[in-house]
Amino acid sequence: MRLALLSDIHGNHVALDAVLDDVTRCAPVDAVVNLGDSYYGPLWPRETRQRLDTLGAWTIRGNQDRELIDPPAAAWNANATLRYDVEQLGADAIDALRTLPAAAWLSDEVYACHGTPDSDTEYLLDDVAGGEPRQRSPAAIAAQLAGINAMLIVCGHSHIPRAVPLDDGRLIVNPGSVGLPAYDDRLPLPHRMQTGTPQARWALVERDAASSCWQAQLRAVDYDHERAARQAMSQQRPDWAAWLRSGRAG
Repeated sequence: MRLALLSDIHGNHVALDAVLDDVTRCAPVDAVVNLGDSYYGPLWPRETRQRLDTLGAWTIRGNQDRELIDPPAAAWNANATLRYDVEQLGADAIDALRTLPAAAWLSDEVYACHGTPDSDTEYLLDDVAGGEPRQRSPAAIAAQLAGINAMLIVCGHSHIPRAVPLDDGRLIVNPGSVGLPAYDDRLPLPHRMQTGTPQARWALVERDAASSCWQAQLRAVDYDHERAARQAMSQQRPDWAAWLRSGRAG
């Protein structure tokens, strides 16, 4: 079984098209898995939705997908990017987000979540207590996965690509972000996530027929990130433009 893992597209359909071209070069895959946060950002939410609608991917909902559904008045008034996304997507796309699961078993041995099994805003593989991402120990990761005995567990949210084997043979994979290689955040405390390059990220995972073990290949794909940065600037988001150009957050 071979799966293409995508996550955190954030409306960057130019990066998405480049990733899907790379998936085709790695073909065949049995399915594409989209781990959430598909649209939020000052880029191309409508075009991204159109592309995803033709893809037929297994899809779960991320935290910023959730925030597009019935945003509170304070967020609506304060966040021009959120208003832009909702207006670009339209009511039918927002309604479709409501139907997506926050986590899902894709098969008896594959489990998908956006952040952790219990939260779409927590990082499964990364500790940010020091302000920068640091990979958690296998024991700390396993502690967040109580009751999830899938041999392959896939997640997103951090935008940091990682493949971490646990001592019991389970493999945890975060493919990184298709559409946004860096950002900073204030919660749960001030921190920045950055890959250091502007490339789009995805992962190819497959189960070895002989050993039945899962293996992961983390992929980085060049694309016209300058076009994405210009689009961010057109929406008055110089922070996004800088992240897209450099893969660095400050």
